[in-house]
Amino acid sequence: MSPVIESDEHKALREAVASFGRRYGRDYLTKVVDEGRHPTELWQEAAKLGYVSVNLPEEYGGGGGGIAELALVLEELGAAGSPLLMMIVSPAICGTVIARFGTEAQKREWLPALADGSRLMAFGITEPDAGSNSHRITTTARRDGADWLLTGRKVFVSGVDAADATLIVGRTADARTGRLKPCLFIVPRDAPGFTRRWIDMELHSAEKQFELTLDDVRLPAEALVGDEDAGLAQLFAGLNPERIMTAAFAIGMGRYALARAVEYARERTVWDTPIGAHQAIAHPLAQAHIDLELARLMTQKAAHLYDAGDDTGAGEAANMAKYAAGEACVKAVDQAVQTLGGNGLTREFGLASLITASRVARIAPVSREMILNYVSHQSLGLPKSY
Repeated sequence: MSPVIESDEHKALREAVASFGRRYGRDYLTKVVDEGRHPTELWQEAAKLGYVSVNLPEEYGGGGGGIAELALVLEELGAAGSPLLMMIVSPAICGTVIARFGTEAQKREWLPALADGSRLMAFGITEPDAGSNSHRITTTARRDGADWLLTGRKVFVSGVDAADATLIVGRTADARTGRLKPCLFIVPRDAPGFTRRWIDMELHSAEKQFELTLDDVRLPAEALVGDEDAGLAQLFAGLNPERIMTAAFAIGMGRYALARAVEYARERTVWDTPIGAHQAIAHPLAQAHIDLELARLMTQKAAHLYDAGDDTGAGEAANMAKYAAGEACVKAVDQAVQTLGGNGLTREFGLASLITASRVARIAPVSREMILNYVSHQSLGLPKSY
């Protein structure tokens, strides 16, 4: 089936997830954030229904689907007003990397638990001094007998407080010679020397952000995921799904905001007709809808390429999808708030908090400027400036 035309199975999945998401909705998520807790009920029920694990292998309790299905689930939850950020991290990044490259023991330990929602895993790659430059990662792993010793810092790591372990991107010690050789390690939350500091964000989200410090964290040999010399391939096996899922997250958020604005514009009457009859209101909303649909098409293409095993093609498409979705989301939220006027800034209508949240898709997990660099260099063949 072409990624442009959704299969009947995908349409049915959309409808089921949309119906499920509406039972929770924006009010539930707002309440969770206000109470300073995690959306545990939503996560556990989504896991019980098989939505969290739709991309994981069947033999380990998953649905046997791909990133296409998982992105669809996240988009529909977002459109219902209750997206789960940790779906990007736990099943999409960590679950994918372990399923593709993990040892049999790692798969047995983690995949069934990630699938049934009983365990969560976070992902740590960004560093305070490296930013978007993964070549400057300074978190290093060195051997000490049969063990590994991991030292470094990570920043803007989501959900560490709820996660049972964090998949940490480090470099083997000889990477200091200039050779990029990333490695992935599973670090349990209670490992000695592994500490976290909460980052106070002006972001209305149930998932908190943390800075991590690893001070000679001792890990057994089996904490290394996959082959020590194949780290780059393993890393991008996780980063492409991250971009695709972030795009789905952004599209869902944009659809939610647009739906609220359309509903308001149909009913709100200031002169003789609803404000939605005026083209100054209607046309920007129509443009927002078009942009979201276009971004969804590229997201579906990226997911299709990734699930088909085309990592190179998926890399380009995933970056483009994330860029398009981030732009579409920000514009949709902005226009939704503008459509509601003063009401768009009230807690009652719940759109104002999305102004900050929508910016995340332009910044993380890779900024739009770095995506434009990628397309300039990789797609167009233009020279680098750095």
